[in-house]
This record gives sequence, C-alpha cells and structure tokens, in this order.
Amino acid sequence: MQENLTKNELNKFKEDGAILLKNKFGQNWIEKLKKGINKDMKNPSPRFKSHTKKNGIPAYLEDYWTWNLVTEFKEFVFNSPYSKIASELMSAKKINLVMDNWFLREAGSKSSTPFHHDISYFDMDGTMCVLWLPLQPTGKNEGVVWVKGSHLWNKLFLRVLFKDGHKIEGDECTIDGKKYELPPDILGNKDKYEFLQWDCELGDAVIFDMRTLHGTLSSSIPKKTLSRYTLRVAKEDAKISYVGDWTSYSYRKAMKDAGYKDGDRLGGKMFPKLWPIS
Repeated sequence: MQENLTKNELNKFKEDGAILLKNKFGQNWIEKLKKGINKDMKNPSPRFKSHTKKNGIPAYLEDYWTWNLVTEFKEFVFNSPYSKIASELMSAKKINLVMDNWFLREAGSKSSTPFHHDISYFDMDGTMCVLWLPLQPTGKNEGVVWVKGSHLWNKLFLRVLFKDGHKIEGDECTIDGKKYELPPDILGNKDKYEFLQWDCELGDAVIFDMRTLHGTLSSSIPKKTLSRYTLRVAKEDAKISYVGDWTSYSYRKAMKDAGYKDGDRLGGKMFPKLWPIS
C-alpha cells in the first residue's frame, strides 16, 4: 500500500504534536467543503452557534457533528485522504470517526480562539488526531498556532468556552485518577513557549494531536472571511470515558441514548470505521 508520509514527517508529528502537510487535498475537496458550509448555514443543525456575544457585528460561527446531515461533509469524511494519513501518523490498524465541525470567521470579526486542547471536550480516551483544513489561503498570522510539544506534557486542562470572554468551565478536579488543571496563561507568557504556525495555500492542512494546546496568538482582524473544516479521528485504542459534568455537551445525551457505555470501544453509527475500507 502506498504511503502518504515520509519518516521525517512522522517523527515531527510525534515530537512536535502538530505538522503542516502540503497539497494533500485537491481543489475538488476544498470546493465540496465550502459548498457544505454554505448549505449548513442555510439550514444549520441544533448545535450551530455564534461565539460572538454581540449581534450585528462580524461573527465567529461554528457547527459540529454535521457529517450525517450534509452530503458534502459525509463524502469528505469517508472518501478523502485524511483517514489514511491519520493511520500513518498514529501507527493505527483502524481509524474511527470522532467528530467533524467547521468554523467561519467573518471579515472584520474580533472574536478569537482561546488556547485549549481538544481532548478535554470529549468523553473519550485514547490516541486521536485532528485535521485543520483552511478553505482559503491563510497567512500564519490569520490562523491558530500550536504550542510545540505540549502533547507530551502529560497534563489535562479544563475546557475553555469559545464565546467571547473565554470562560473556563469548572474547577480543578480529579476524575477517575485524572487531574484536570486550569489552562496555562499562554498569551501572558508568550516568551515561555515555542509556537508552530504556517502559511497555508489551498490544499495544505495541519494535523495535530488531540492533546496539543492551540489558539489564536495574533490579534489581527481578518480582512476576508475565513473558514476551516476540522475532523477528529481515533485509532483502535480509543474508548468512551465519561468525565466531569463540566464537559457536558448535547452529544453526551445522544451517546448514552445510543447505548454507548463507559469503556466501550468506538464504533457503531455515531463513530463509524473510516479506514481500512472494506
């Protein structure tokens, strides 16, 4: 089977927690995802939200878990090169879907992305990675940055709301032997960290570990509307792990209603297998 990645790329991902991959997604995929976002904005899911507090100003928008509602997203999830690439990065025998979502930051929006890591937003444990795919050419100061090596800190941080103000949910606690700490003040201590940030052309993507801290470093206001599609997947060691109430999302009820129990491996209708294709 043809490999997508070099040994150097695999090593950089393991060491740094995030990697830029050039020209891995064709224009057809970019246009399909843009079409999907436009379709979803006209008929959004119940999970659609604006992270901008005030109405009538340029907004920061998001919807998630829409792959089974929007044909273009479903085609990308099941047929794009990502699941094979993820299998190489994580040395996986099997890849399952975790969640898809998209973000759109309107031209002139002052809303930003707080520093966070994705693992704390999910009732899951195991090896997972995230695709961050910009749908317009994006300068390194227009996107998020990743804190190099933060996936190796062996720390879990409380989740931060994306809504303007970036409220931290919950208090420091220990659940099932896992300690959840307050996120570090990255913006107030920039000199203490090494950041990964890249200029992205169409077809380029960043893939990062679910434990890697990332957020908006620059206060620059976009002159054009910028959209990104993100996709989280897991290798075969991932399992359901219900954590504190502070991580509650509408999907937790959906998971429990669907019969997913603590300790279950990913699979079924909500978390289908994406690779290998059989």
